[in-house]
Amino acid sequence: MMHMVYVSIDMAATGQKIDRLRKERNISVAQMVNGLGLTSPRAYYKWRSGKCLPSIDNLCVLSAMLQTTIDELIVRAA
Repeated sequence: MMHMVYVSIDMAATGQKIDRLRKERNISVAQMVNGLGLTSPRAYYKWRSGKCLPSIDNLCVLSAMLQTTIDELIVRAA
């Protein structure tokens, strides 16, 4: 019998990682918001605080902006 393995995402750690990478790359929040085509920084701050995760299309843009892969952006819960 095959057992299913479910992976959960640590939303807070993922948000912190995105923010850390943004700072390491010297990208301002305003540049991030503009690059993602967002109308305000509200969504970015929700990701950063771990209240929600970026959509898959935003993860694609984030990975390009932050010069990494989507897999590297996402932190899995232990």
